[in-house]
Amino acid sequence: MIEEKKYNFSFTGVTLRTRDFVVVTRHLFFEKFNDIDIILGNGKKASGRRLFSEISKRAQKLSTYQKTLLIEGSFKAQSEITFIAICKCFDFIRDFIIEVIREKYLVFDYELTEGDYISFFRRKAEYHPEMDLLTEITQKKVKQVTFKILEEIGLIDNTKSKMIQPQILEPETRKAILNDNTELFKIFLLSDFDIENLKT
Repeated sequence: MIEEKKYNFSFTGVTLRTRDFVVVTRHLFFEKFNDIDIILGNGKKASGRRLFSEISKRAQKLSTYQKTLLIEGSFKAQSEITFIAICKCFDFIRDFIIEVIREKYLVFDYELTEGDYISFFRRKAEYHPEMDLLTEITQKKVKQVTFKILEEIGLIDNTKSKMIQPQILEPETRKAILNDNTELFKIFLLSDFDIENLKT
Protein backbone atom coordinates (compact mmCIF):
# COMPACT_ATOMS: atom_id res chain seq x y z
CA MET A 1 0.00 0.00 0.00
CA ILE A 2 1.28 3.49 -0.89
CA GLU A 3 1.84 5.56 2.22
CA GLU A 4 -0.46 8.57 2.34
CA LYS A 5 1.03 11.98 2.97
CA LYS A 6 0.07 13.20 6.45
CA TYR A 7 -2.73 15.70 6.67
CA ASN A 8 -2.00 19.09 8.21
CA PHE A 9 -4.93 20.69 10.02
CA SER A 10 -3.38 24.00 11.02
CA PHE A 11 -5.89 25.77 8.74
CA THR A 12 -8.39 25.67 11.62
CA GLY A 13 -6.89 28.91 12.90
CA VAL A 14 -7.28 30.91 9.67
CA THR A 15 -10.01 30.85 7.00
CA LEU A 16 -9.59 32.36 3.50
CA ARG A 17 -8.65 35.90 4.66
CA THR A 18 -7.76 37.16 1.19
CA ARG A 19 -6.81 40.69 2.27
CA ASP A 20 -4.48 39.43 4.99
CA PHE A 21 -2.99 36.95 2.53
CA VAL A 22 -2.23 39.78 0.11
CA VAL A 23 -0.54 41.79 2.90
CA VAL A 24 1.61 38.85 4.01
CA THR A 25 2.63 37.93 0.45
CA ARG A 26 3.53 41.53 -0.33
CA HIS A 27 5.60 41.68 2.87
CA LEU A 28 7.41 38.40 2.15
CA PHE A 29 8.21 38.87 -1.53
CA PHE A 30 7.74 42.49 -2.60
CA GLU A 31 8.07 45.12 0.12
CA LYS A 32 8.60 44.84 3.87
CA PHE A 33 6.05 46.34 6.24
CA ASN A 34 7.06 47.66 9.62
CA ASP A 35 5.16 46.00 12.48
CA ILE A 36 3.55 43.36 10.26
CA ASP A 37 2.36 41.46 13.37
CA ILE A 38 0.56 44.53 14.68
CA ILE A 39 -1.01 45.21 11.26
CA LEU A 40 -2.36 41.65 10.99
CA GLY A 41 -3.48 41.48 14.60
CA ASN A 42 -5.23 44.86 14.56
CA GLY A 43 -2.94 46.07 17.30
CA LYS A 44 -2.55 42.70 19.04
CA LYS A 45 0.98 41.52 18.33
CA ALA A 46 0.56 37.92 19.57
CA SER A 47 -2.54 37.38 17.40
CA GLY A 48 -0.78 38.93 14.44
CA ARG A 49 2.24 36.72 14.92
CA ARG A 50 0.07 33.59 14.85
CA LEU A 51 -1.69 34.81 11.71
CA PHE A 52 1.59 35.66 10.02
CA SER A 53 3.05 32.24 10.79
CA GLU A 54 0.06 30.38 9.35
CA ILE A 55 -0.48 32.58 6.29
CA SER A 56 3.25 32.55 5.44
CA LYS A 57 3.13 28.77 4.94
CA ARG A 58 0.42 29.23 2.33
CA ALA A 59 2.24 32.05 0.54
CA GLN A 60 5.32 29.87 0.10
CA LYS A 61 3.29 27.49 -2.09
CA LEU A 62 2.62 30.05 -4.82
CA SER A 63 4.48 30.30 -8.11
CA THR A 64 6.12 33.60 -9.06
CA TYR A 65 3.29 34.43 -11.47
CA GLN A 66 0.67 33.59 -8.83
CA LYS A 67 2.35 35.90 -6.32
CA THR A 68 2.36 38.74 -8.85
CA LEU A 69 -1.30 38.16 -9.72
CA LEU A 70 -2.14 38.14 -6.04
CA ILE A 71 -0.68 41.61 -5.66
CA GLU A 72 -1.87 43.13 -8.93
CA GLY A 73 -5.12 41.29 -9.75
CA SER A 74 -8.77 42.03 -9.03
CA PHE A 75 -10.18 41.02 -5.66
CA LYS A 76 -11.81 37.97 -7.28
CA ALA A 77 -8.48 36.89 -8.77
CA GLN A 78 -6.80 37.51 -5.40
CA SER A 79 -9.38 35.29 -3.69
CA GLU A 80 -8.89 32.55 -6.28
CA ILE A 81 -5.12 32.64 -5.80
CA THR A 82 -5.57 32.61 -2.02
CA PHE A 83 -7.75 29.52 -2.41
CA ILE A 84 -5.17 27.85 -4.66
CA ALA A 85 -2.55 28.41 -1.95
CA ILE A 86 -4.84 26.81 0.65
CA CYS A 87 -5.42 23.75 -1.52
CA LYS A 88 -1.69 23.46 -2.24
CA CYS A 89 -0.97 23.64 1.47
CA PHE A 90 -3.77 21.47 2.86
CA ASP A 91 -4.37 18.13 1.17
CA PHE A 92 -7.42 17.45 3.36
CA ILE A 93 -9.36 20.39 1.89
CA ARG A 94 -8.14 19.69 -1.65
CA ASP A 95 -9.08 16.00 -1.42
CA PHE A 96 -12.54 16.80 -0.04
CA ILE A 97 -13.21 19.18 -2.92
CA ILE A 98 -11.92 16.89 -5.67
CA GLU A 99 -13.19 13.57 -4.33
CA VAL A 100 -16.56 14.69 -2.98
CA ILE A 101 -17.72 18.13 -4.13
CA ARG A 102 -16.42 17.91 -7.71
CA GLU A 103 -17.72 14.36 -8.15
CA LYS A 104 -21.19 15.43 -7.01
CA TYR A 105 -21.13 18.54 -9.18
CA LEU A 106 -20.18 16.61 -12.30
CA VAL A 107 -23.26 14.38 -11.94
CA PHE A 108 -25.51 17.40 -11.27
CA ASP A 109 -25.92 16.65 -7.57
CA TYR A 110 -25.56 20.10 -6.07
CA GLU A 111 -26.53 19.42 -2.45
CA LEU A 112 -23.54 18.89 -0.17
CA THR A 113 -24.63 17.14 3.02
CA GLU A 114 -23.21 16.51 6.47
CA GLY A 115 -23.26 12.84 5.54
CA ASP A 116 -20.99 13.50 2.56
CA TYR A 117 -18.45 15.09 4.88
CA ILE A 118 -18.72 12.40 7.56
CA SER A 119 -18.25 9.60 5.01
CA PHE A 120 -15.19 11.36 3.56
CA PHE A 121 -13.70 11.95 7.01
CA ARG A 122 -14.17 8.34 8.10
CA ARG A 123 -12.78 6.99 4.82
CA LYS A 124 -9.68 9.13 5.09
CA ALA A 125 -9.17 8.26 8.75
CA GLU A 126 -8.54 4.64 7.71
CA TYR A 127 -5.38 5.76 5.87
CA HIS A 128 -4.40 8.72 8.04
CA PRO A 129 -3.65 7.66 11.62
CA GLU A 130 -2.92 11.30 12.48
CA MET A 131 -6.68 11.91 12.26
CA ASP A 132 -7.23 9.61 15.24
CA LEU A 133 -5.27 12.11 17.34
CA LEU A 134 -7.76 14.89 16.70
CA THR A 135 -9.95 15.65 19.70
CA GLU A 136 -13.70 15.90 19.23
CA ILE A 137 -13.46 19.68 19.54
CA THR A 138 -10.74 19.85 16.87
CA GLN A 139 -12.74 17.59 14.55
CA LYS A 140 -15.69 19.99 14.83
CA LYS A 141 -13.37 22.91 14.15
CA VAL A 142 -11.90 21.19 11.07
CA LYS A 143 -15.40 20.70 9.65
CA GLN A 144 -16.52 24.22 10.55
CA VAL A 145 -13.50 25.94 8.98
CA THR A 146 -13.55 23.67 5.90
CA PHE A 147 -17.15 24.66 5.14
CA LYS A 148 -16.42 28.31 5.95
CA ILE A 149 -13.58 28.38 3.40
CA LEU A 150 -15.85 26.75 0.82
CA GLU A 151 -18.46 29.44 1.48
CA GLU A 152 -15.93 32.29 1.30
CA ILE A 153 -14.58 31.19 -2.08
CA GLY A 154 -18.10 30.52 -3.36
CA LEU A 155 -17.93 26.76 -3.92
CA ILE A 156 -21.07 26.55 -1.76
CA ASP A 157 -23.74 29.21 -1.30
CA ASN A 158 -23.49 29.19 2.52
CA THR A 159 -22.59 26.90 5.40
CA LYS A 160 -26.25 26.06 6.15
CA SER A 161 -27.76 24.92 2.86
CA LYS A 162 -24.38 23.97 1.34
CA MET A 163 -25.55 24.12 -2.28
CA ILE A 164 -22.64 23.65 -4.69
CA GLN A 165 -22.09 26.63 -6.99
CA PRO A 166 -20.67 26.75 -10.54
CA GLN A 167 -17.30 28.48 -10.86
CA ILE A 168 -16.27 31.12 -13.40
CA LEU A 169 -12.54 31.71 -13.13
CA GLU A 170 -10.85 34.99 -13.90
CA PRO A 171 -8.78 34.75 -17.13
CA GLU A 172 -5.62 35.61 -15.18
CA THR A 173 -6.30 32.79 -12.75
CA ARG A 174 -6.72 30.34 -15.61
CA LYS A 175 -3.34 31.44 -16.94
CA ALA A 176 -1.79 31.10 -13.47
CA ILE A 177 -3.01 27.50 -13.28
CA LEU A 178 -1.97 26.63 -16.84
CA ASN A 179 1.54 27.87 -16.03
CA ASP A 180 1.66 25.77 -12.87
CA ASN A 181 -0.36 22.55 -12.59
CA THR A 182 -3.56 21.94 -14.54
CA GLU A 183 -4.76 19.54 -11.82
CA LEU A 184 -5.57 22.71 -9.85
CA PHE A 185 -8.54 23.30 -12.16
CA LYS A 186 -10.23 20.43 -10.33
CA ILE A 187 -10.54 22.47 -7.11
CA PHE A 188 -12.74 24.82 -9.15
CA LEU A 189 -14.85 21.80 -10.21
CA LEU A 190 -13.84 21.72 -13.88
CA SER A 191 -14.37 18.45 -15.73
CA ASP A 192 -11.51 16.55 -17.35
CA PHE A 193 -12.95 17.50 -20.74
CA ASP A 194 -12.93 21.22 -19.89
CA ILE A 195 -9.40 20.97 -18.53
CA GLU A 196 -8.16 19.35 -21.74
CA ASN A 197 -9.79 22.13 -23.77
CA LEU A 198 -8.05 24.77 -21.67
CA LYS A 199 -4.69 23.09 -22.27
CA THR A 200 -5.12 23.52 -25.99
